[in-house]
Amino acid sequence: MDVAANKTRIEAIFAAMAEGDGRPFNAAMADDVVWRVMGSGPWARDYRGKQAVVDELQRPLFANFATPYRCRATRIIAEGDSVVVLAKGEVTTKAGRPYNNDYCFVFTMRDGRIAGIVEYMDAALVEAAFAPPA
Repeated sequence: MDVAANKTRIEAIFAAMAEGDGRPFNAAMADDVVWRVMGSGPWARDYRGKQAVVDELQRPLFANFATPYRCRATRIIAEGDSVVVLAKGEVTTKAGRPYNNDYCFVFTMRDGRIAGIVEYMDAALVEAAFAPPA
């Protein structure tokens, strides 16, 4: 895919996530995706493979949410096989607290699919809101 197609794909994914629908995001991940959560906290590491992303990152994280998770892109920049997204996430935790984080995602695209993700966010907010993953 070309740069414009990659950007359009990511725009559509974030449009769905802004409405609380993460299915297009998961459908776009390649089976061998590598998701790197930056930082030094308990959630920060590489999650290798789509199944690991679902089982070790998404499932334990989303278990803390009382409302649908929404993530709205505020800026999307594409160059080559990379798409960079600045985004704001919003959800209420089961403890009744808002968890609203700011993100920078760097996506590496391959054949129209997400092959790599590097995620930057407020790691201290994550640690304050959630217990470490099992």
